[in-house]
Formats: sequence, C-alpha cells, structure tokens
Amino acid sequence: MLMISMLSMTILTGCSNEHVQANTPSEPIVSHTEKEGTATASYFTRNSSIREVIADPAFGEAGRLLFPVNTSYWSGEKLEQLRLTWYTHIDPDKTVEIVNSLKTRAERGETIFFDIYTEAEKLADPRKRDTGLFFFQGEPGARFAICNAGGGFSYVGAMHDSFPHALELSKQGYHAFALIYRPGAQTACEDLARAIDFVFAHAEEWGINTDGYSLWGGSAGARMAAWVGGYGPMAFGGATSQKAGTVVMQYTGLSEFSADDAPTYVCVGDSDGIANWRTMQRRLQGMAALGIPTEFHVYPGLGHGFGLGTGTVAEGWINDAIRFWENQ
Repeated sequence: MLMISMLSMTILTGCSNEHVQANTPSEPIVSHTEKEGTATASYFTRNSSIREVIADPAFGEAGRLLFPVNTSYWSGEKLEQLRLTWYTHIDPDKTVEIVNSLKTRAERGETIFFDIYTEAEKLADPRKRDTGLFFFQGEPGARFAICNAGGGFSYVGAMHDSFPHALELSKQGYHAFALIYRPGAQTACEDLARAIDFVFAHAEEWGINTDGYSLWGGSAGARMAAWVGGYGPMAFGGATSQKAGTVVMQYTGLSEFSADDAPTYVCVGDSDGIANWRTMQRRLQGMAALGIPTEFHVYPGLGHGFGLGTGTVAEGWINDAIRFWENQ
C-alpha cells in the first residue's frame, strides 16, 4: 500500500442502510429542479434548523454525516447561516436544494447512503463509522463520478464542496457519489480506494458504466483525487485495478506529478491565499509536456473554496469540466 509522503503532508499544511420512512408534510411544495421527469419537494427552507435536517428520519443514521462530524469546523443554526472553515461563497439556496433533493430521493425509495465498511471493520477502527457514500443516482448505464470535499484533512466540508457537484452531475444524467472520509491524507485516500471498490462491486446491480470514471475534489479532496487517480486504487489498499479516466481538481497547491497521472481539469481563483494558482498552472504545464490532456482555468478575484462558484465569475465551470471529462 502506498503511504503518502511527509513531503506531501508538508505541502498540504503550508496550503491550506436502509431507507427509513419519514413523516412529511401532507402537501409539500414541489419544484421541478432535477432530471426531466422528476420533482423535488421543498421540505426545508433557508430558515430550517440544521439540527432539524440532521435529525430528519428520512436520512436515518446518515443524517449526522450531512454536516461535518467535528462541529468545531462549522457554525450556524439555520441552513442559510451555514459557515465552513476555509470556505467562501457558500450558497444557502444550494444547501436547501441539496437536503430537499436527498430527502425527496429517499422518499421515492432510492437509497441515498451506503456504508463502505463492514461492521467488523468499524469495530476494529471506530473512525470508519464516520465514513460512507451519499448517492445521487443518474441515468441507467451512465458513467460515475466520486466527489471529494476538502477541509484541510481535518474535516469533510461536503455540503459546499462535494454535495453540490454530485447533485449537478446527477442532473446531467451521471451517477455521482459524495464521499465522507476519515480526515488525514492517508486514511482519506484509503477510504476513496474502498469507495471505488464498492461502486465497482455494485455497478451491474445499479446500472453503472465503470469505463472512464472520474474523481473530483476541492482543496484536500483534490489531492485525494490526484493521488488515487495517478497511483490507482490498489496503491491505497483497494482491489480495483482500473484507474480513473479523468481527475477534476479545484484550488489545491499540489506540485508533484508523473506520467501516470490521469487527464486533469483544474480551476482556481487568482486571489486564493491557500492554493497558489501559479503552482497549479506549473503542474499542469508539466503534465501536458508529458502528453497528458489538461485544462486550466484561473478566475480573477476569487479566493479559496468557491465550490460551484454560483454568483461569481466562475459560475458554470462545472459544465467545462464535464465536457473535458466527456472528451476523455
């Protein structure tokens, strides 16, 4: 198993199941915001309590993983007040859309969360209880993506840095997963390798095409995507030999690369005080010189952790990234 080097860790610190039926309103408001032919009920609003969302029976035990389990990294009582350490441009309307989408999917009978470790594995390592895959189902036969939130390998900022991406990918027909992992560079990569194994093991059952799958990530999550995408899942204890067809990275100052790296799309803000955009650009230039397909975007005035970039100059970047993935 590959161990993340102390050099990589130094660079980082310098940068920074079953569905449970819920009691629901008798006449929920319905909004057509997802794939054609589906609808999302508006159970929650911007003024809904975050604690109320976590405790909603529709989410079962997974409700506590919707927001960081380490509560010191987030604040806010209502959905519109959510704040996450190191993140900017958190869109409260997107937060509301995500929790409503997940609840609606659960109410339709879709499984929205999967444990990736057995009970015996969780007994051996209790931190594995705080892991799993949230599933945003796409069209039958579509390819899949795993989205990895950042959080400095100290926590998992999924509500801003992976759930929005997974939801948007599912709207465009792809199967998308958001990984909740154990903080720490090594354990995070091991969890991502296990998640890839899990999807491959159930791909036929779920109607998922595993060819050319993609790994997405922001900040620390981007490092996970790059490392597992480049070295492959088996390097981190996984059983899957097939490597990712594309890696999509946001705002991380990773500099290392090799000829084994996957085709890579990158976007970052030029005012990011944690991940220098020139470091990301130089890495992609080096990869391109090795013949690896790359695409780089830097957005003026944006700082660290802009997520989907809603309401900023970066809004719509995810569509460029999807096109890049499709071209591979």
